Amino acid sequence: MSETRAIEALRQAEIAFTITRHGPAKSLAEAAAMRGIDPRQIVKTLVVRRADDDYLFVLVPGDREISWPKLRGLLGVGRLSMPPAATAFAVTGYERGTITPFGSTTAWPVVADSSIVGQTISLGAGAHGVAATLAADDAIRVLSATVADVTTPQA
Repeated sequence: MSETRAIEALRQAEIAFTITRHGPAKSLAEAAAMRGIDPRQIVKTLVVRRADDDYLFVLVPGDREISWPKLRGLLGVGRLSMPPAATAFAVTGYERGTITPFGSTTAWPVVADSSIVGQTISLGAGAHGVAATLAADDAIRVLSATVADVTTPQA
């Protein structure tokens, strides 16, 4: 399999990472086992719409979900939404399930949940079944991410 835009972007960032390739996973726990990490270390990259043609990435640990009140408060907005899959693809160049800030067609702002600081994390790497494992602190630095408490434990 050729390299994805995400892998190329990670290489250009000159940070340490490893790539794991695996088949479809039926659950967070199964995906974590395939990657050799804890489920909380899988970090979902969610695309959030702030306004027309204004999006951002939110890095959310696998065992947590976005707290919309916390995220709205951080961003100083009254309304946020998740775009449809086709819109997410149009604004990132990645299909849902493969989205990552690395190599996105637009470098949208990134908000990283504070719980990932100091952790080793696994992010999607631009294709189904391809993941990059790296230090969250490196991702936060390279992406110039805003770090804030924007999640709650998954219900």
